[in-house]
Amino acid sequence: MAEPPGETGGGRGRGPAEPNMGGAGGGHPRARRRLEALLNRSLRIRMSDGRTLVGAFLCTDRDANVILGSAQEFLKASDSFPGSEPRVLGLAMVPGHHIVSIEVERDGAAGAPYP
Repeated sequence: MAEPPGETGGGRGRGPAEPNMGGAGGGHPRARRRLEALLNRSLRIRMSDGRTLVGAFLCTDRDANVILGSAQEFLKASDSFPGSEPRVLGLAMVPGHHIVSIEVERDGAAGAPYP
């Protein structure tokens, strides 16, 4: 039998006013709000190989992969190269299993947010 218009099927308990978010935040609204507050903010991500990426937070997924916009890569300082210039990456995907730490940059510390 066909279902009435405006109702979703499968007995999932979702009505017409509650859209299916693809599992993106159904059970964790507080965590979702925290992530949404970080959108377009400048993040500093330290990776397991010593590199640091700085860029605008655009999105993440269930595997903790992070997408940064207008990203720059900073190599780990060594004795031979104490302060190297950053490498411009643009759009970058950081695998979640390589992330050691994430810091939010202060508002005036970086360039304009990603458009």
